[in-house]
Amino acid sequence: MSSRFTRLIRSARRWRSGSSIEPLGVGKHLPEADLRQIRSLIDDIISAKGGQLAARRRARILGLTYTTLNSDGRLRFFQELADRYNHNNEIVDLAIDRVRNADSPDSRRAAESELREALRPPSERLLRSFAGIDAGLPFLIHLREDLLPLRKTSTALTNLDANTRRILERWFDVALLKLERLDWHTSAQILEKLIQYEAVHAIESWDDLKSRLGPGRRCYGFLHPGMPDDPLIFVEVALTKGIAESLVPILEHNIAEDGGAQEATKAIDEQDFDTAIFYSISNCHRGLAGISLGDFLIKSVVVELQKELPQLSTFSTLSPLPGFKEWVETQLEDGQVELTEDERLTINPGSPVDADAVLTKIVNGPCPPATDSNLEACRPVLLRLAAQYLLNERRNSTRSLDSVAHFHLTNGAKLQRINWMANPTQVGWERGLGFMVNYLYELKHIESNHDQYVQHVKVNAHDSVSRLLR
Repeated sequence: MSSRFTRLIRSARRWRSGSSIEPLGVGKHLPEADLRQIRSLIDDIISAKGGQLAARRRARILGLTYTTLNSDGRLRFFQELADRYNHNNEIVDLAIDRVRNADSPDSRRAAESELREALRPPSERLLRSFAGIDAGLPFLIHLREDLLPLRKTSTALTNLDANTRRILERWFDVALLKLERLDWHTSAQILEKLIQYEAVHAIESWDDLKSRLGPGRRCYGFLHPGMPDDPLIFVEVALTKGIAESLVPILEHNIAEDGGAQEATKAIDEQDFDTAIFYSISNCHRGLAGISLGDFLIKSVVVELQKELPQLSTFSTLSPLPGFKEWVETQLEDGQVELTEDERLTINPGSPVDADAVLTKIVNGPCPPATDSNLEACRPVLLRLAAQYLLNERRNSTRSLDSVAHFHLTNGAKLQRINWMANPTQVGWERGLGFMVNYLYELKHIESNHDQYVQHVKVNAHDSVSRLLR
């Protein structure tokens, strides 16, 4: 059983504590006969039969029942919600006609209100009932996480997912969230989740975590009052002198040779730092995908850091290039990488015609040592390809092909620098051939950078990056 589903069950079990609530006795794959029980329960929840207290109790029973279903049963559950509890097209059409035929401003406003209500599917009222009970928000997040891989199988499930996301957007509006600095004194429950949720650079131990929260380091997260011990998203920050071009000194910060966290032998004066490096941002719940949290988090942290350390003048990321290796491999397989004569001579002076094979072997192989002469020979070509990938490659002509680049460019960052072998590990090689990227957040240019990228897919890049293509 996945750890995610285990958490869902633990959350739902809280509904049984101190009560007589039990799940319905249905088959795991939810056969038709048992589906009728589910329908009856859903109808009573939506109609609030017996009042809101009774509806919430039934919502808990339904949630517990959901946790007993297997993958086939969960699919049938979602299909039932999507098909039977969607809005009624005939009622919507009648409401549209009333809007069109309204003969006064007052009647039009009334008709528009009726149309909005007609467009609200009954399934939305059911999902909102989960959000209103204790431990209901994490359950609703897990519910959507189960729905995400199924949503493209039908238009009805796509619409159900969109409705679920809109409910979560209202509950997790940034105005309802609390920005907190997470440090070594934060509750152990939250610290354990940082280790569990870290999605970019795995936290290897408690000593590793302690170093990431110690002097010269920061960690901030968004927390929701309905989930006070479960961060929604968090970002790790390193304070440095100048923009960092390698991950190694950041992750080895204050770590002893034996792997343990050193006690500080001399005080770190954080006033000496002029730069904040955002080197890891982790979304903790896949069920919140598509809900904008990361951009607000970074900008909020910039404001907090400026208050605490006003001497900080530069705010940059050190970000991975997760799709780059796969893209280069595809380009090589399709014969789309054209090498200049100088590049061929650099890669394989004895036999320039075989330079493509040398490059392909380097790219397809494991992470080579830094002393590998073939790796160094391929460096100019790989830098050029990295610039091409970031500056010119698009998905559906509307966004950067690289997901991390799209995130930061949408947020208004500037593509500042491409760093060679900044993550010289096997993980770094598999993600992006060891490359990492600095995206620069200049507050006075964030809005214009955002507009250029969103409206014209234009990347504001430092000239050092653009020169790689020339």
